Amino acid sequence: MPFFGEVFSSDIVKKPVLDPKGEELGRVRDLVIVKGDPLPVVSALIIEKKKKDYLMPWQDLNIFNKKILSSRVYGDSLSVYEFAEEDLLIVRDILDKQIVDANGAKVVRVNDVKLEGYHGRAVLIAVDVGMRGILRRLGIERGSEEFFSLIKAQLPFNLISWNYIQPLRPKLQAITLTVPRQMLSDLHPADIADIISQVSREEGTHLFKDLDIETAAEALSELKPEIQAEIINAMEAEKAADIIEEMPPDDAADVLSDLPTEKAKEILEHIEKEEAEDIQELLGHEEDTAGGLMTNEYIAYPPQMTVQEAFEKFKAEAKEVENAYYIYVVDKDERLIGVASLRELLLAEHDCLLADIMETNLKTVSPGEDEMDAAEMISKYNLLALPVVDDKGAMHGIISVDDIIDVLLPTSARRKR
Repeated sequence: MPFFGEVFSSDIVKKPVLDPKGEELGRVRDLVIVKGDPLPVVSALIIEKKKKDYLMPWQDLNIFNKKILSSRVYGDSLSVYEFAEEDLLIVRDILDKQIVDANGAKVVRVNDVKLEGYHGRAVLIAVDVGMRGILRRLGIERGSEEFFSLIKAQLPFNLISWNYIQPLRPKLQAITLTVPRQMLSDLHPADIADIISQVSREEGTHLFKDLDIETAAEALSELKPEIQAEIINAMEAEKAADIIEEMPPDDAADVLSDLPTEKAKEILEHIEKEEAEDIQELLGHEEDTAGGLMTNEYIAYPPQMTVQEAFEKFKAEAKEVENAYYIYVVDKDERLIGVASLRELLLAEHDCLLADIMETNLKTVSPGEDEMDAAEMISKYNLLALPVVDDKGAMHGIISVDDIIDVLLPTSARRKR
């Protein structure tokens, strides 16, 4: 059967199909597609006449292009079609559904589907997610092109190749791209979180499960608490523990605090003892307090350590610490006695002791203080992190400036508590 050029689904839907004598058999309601090599192929048309649906197999078509659709058979040869769950249909299952545009790190909507001829068959080669697809479906694409040319602008094409669409499933709520893990890992965690937040929970969970552990941990930190809880609660405890273990302790504590007690306990049992204890310590603090906001992941050395020794040790340990802005100087009882910034460390002579360069006029908060008091102190003294110490001066953790920014944001803009 001759197939000329390329067509879009909007060129075909509602178009009349003619029999060998030129009489109208009905109008196209949908197109049935099946998996093919290398691309999905159209296996049949569903045509509607007098409010009944009929199946027109591909082999019974004579001409298929945007101008004319004709058949080799007459109306009495058509069989009634009943919409089946297992079928994948262009209009029912693909048009207006969401897909993830990995290049733009956003969720977009399928406005049209592009078909091309391949070895005598019609194959799906791309989806149109741009304005052209909408205008084409409204029948005003050509007029719009003329308007854009008058104002010396171009109406852009915005097509995503079908090669990047995930394996076909009938009655999709959303379609996501088969983004290679490396490409997905290259997206900023906040962009991944935005994508997961915009698609359905089923699709978001599916996308999250495809992430590597490190990327999943970073993206999870950026999600809203209710979405974090849904995703982790649906996962096996062992894999959930791997992801939680990769997160900073304060973020991990936030996630676990939103889970059912039994699920949180099960996950903690799969986490290494030392890290589990760090998380449990943070879970013991009230929300909206300095203790509830802090992380107990920081770098602290004794005052007798030289700058050279501190620098070498810092290079090794800072890889595992999210916010390494300062080196805290503590005595043998873990009491905070001073702090040195990385700038001071770099500018100091290598044989100097930390005791010689540390700042002793310390700005600290106690674990029970209100988080807004901590925010005011960080703002007032232009700090990147604020130590949290108890009434004996023992250091419990730090509050970083990025956590304070999150506190100060309007509730609607926050991702964390």
